[in-house]
Amino acid sequence: MSKQFAVIGLGRFGGSVAQTLHDMGYEVLAIDRDPQRVQDYAQIVTHAVEADSTDENALRALGIRNFDVVVVSIGEDMQSSILTTLILLELGVKKVVVKARNDLQGKVLYRIGAHKVIYPERDMGVRVAHNLISPNILDYIELADDYSILEISAGEFFRGKTLEELDIRAKFGCNVMAIKSGDRINIAPMANDVIHEGDILVVIGHNDDLKKLEEKA
Repeated sequence: MSKQFAVIGLGRFGGSVAQTLHDMGYEVLAIDRDPQRVQDYAQIVTHAVEADSTDENALRALGIRNFDVVVVSIGEDMQSSILTTLILLELGVKKVVVKARNDLQGKVLYRIGAHKVIYPERDMGVRVAHNLISPNILDYIELADDYSILEISAGEFFRGKTLEELDIRAKFGCNVMAIKSGDRINIAPMANDVIHEGDILVVIGHNDDLKKLEEKA
């Protein structure tokens, strides 16, 4: 079954994550206090609702604990962000990802139990969205409207296999451009090159094909 995401806070960053996840075919619930923002995203995501995320009953009523990942992207109000995070953890949400403005905020959020803290000034919303789908996706660079480059950490699917055995081009329509092994970068990988644990594959392809590969990763 496909992962379900909820995004709380539809500012520029939260909106970008919500839209990217939805564009990639995932079910997304978008939550904000501002009725105008909710209206703006009503046609962009699966569901958009107006709610106060610091109200435990409101989140409970939305069935928030059924979502695989909840992204807390509340702008300036650190107190609301902390309170929302605490409520989500108390309700048993499996993965709570929270936006922080600086390292100090990040430390506080980790201390109260956030599973992952992200810093939008350093991470683009699009990259974060790809990372949420598969923790093995290290980086994502959009080349054009339909084509991108991914950096994938070699998970179980890749480990111990040669490029010929994986046959990524035939199965997924993508090309492995390079393999990074520690400090070494192989920019012309051969069919008989074996992928080891910790290797990073640099893959280029059409976004639809990369999405299939991401799900395997």
